[in-house]
Amino acid sequence: MRLTISHTTQYRYEQPVHYALQQLRLTPKTRAGQTVESWDIHVEGGREQLRYDDHHNNHVVLVSFDDGGTAIDIRCEGVVETADDTGVIGAHGGFAPLWLFLRSTALTRAGNNVRRLARQAAGDFTDDIEKLHALSRLVGETVAWETGRTHAATTAEEAIEHGYGVCQDHAHVFVAAARLLGIPARYVSGYLMMNDRVEQDASHAWAEAHVDGIGWIGFDVSNGISPDERYVRVATGLDYNEAAPISGLRLGESPESMVVTLQVQQ
Repeated sequence: MRLTISHTTQYRYEQPVHYALQQLRLTPKTRAGQTVESWDIHVEGGREQLRYDDHHNNHVVLVSFDDGGTAIDIRCEGVVETADDTGVIGAHGGFAPLWLFLRSTALTRAGNNVRRLARQAAGDFTDDIEKLHALSRLVGETVAWETGRTHAATTAEEAIEHGYGVCQDHAHVFVAAARLLGIPARYVSGYLMMNDRVEQDASHAWAEAHVDGIGWIGFDVSNGISPDERYVRVATGLDYNEAAPISGLRLGESPESMVVTLQVQQ
């Protein structure tokens, strides 16, 4: 499938910003299941400082804001050819060792809620793939899809306790429980072509787990499937903080507003 993507993030500030630096993890790479035909990033109100690949092999663009500016627009657009590999990414790559993906983070630390969920998912399965699909279904049943009630700092434990969340929360819960079961797992940010719309409010997130003999396999808890040709992988990490499309810092306390516009279509 040939997907065209247009993604714009606009920041506005009530007072001039004198220093800000943003890391953009917005560039998909050619890898299993996808070939990037073209991809461009345009920045208005700032300057590109550096490009590099991080320890997860994500392509990162470092952008600084113009001194005294009150607005910055970051626009990405490109074309990606995708294939349906039933969620299988394959062998591990990148600079981070596989054992790192068993480590918990502040967002994926396992407390009583995650431990209870992991015990339920373990069941009598001897096959890790069956166990992971069971875990995906269980997370979806435990954490109902509800927008606007969680945020970027919501932990896996909190999402289970609340009983609701979005794709980011589903991925964190899945990753936390999989690691507790001794299976390396990671967070994925990217794009999903919706069947019923072109315009979207945000990019998408899901999880991947590593199975011996197969490699990395994707699990989209929010949609109850493994990623197919409608998905474009962009960045991976131990949690949202390491795979966030845009992250950074700025000096000053001026109120900030952000507007995202996104189109994904065939």
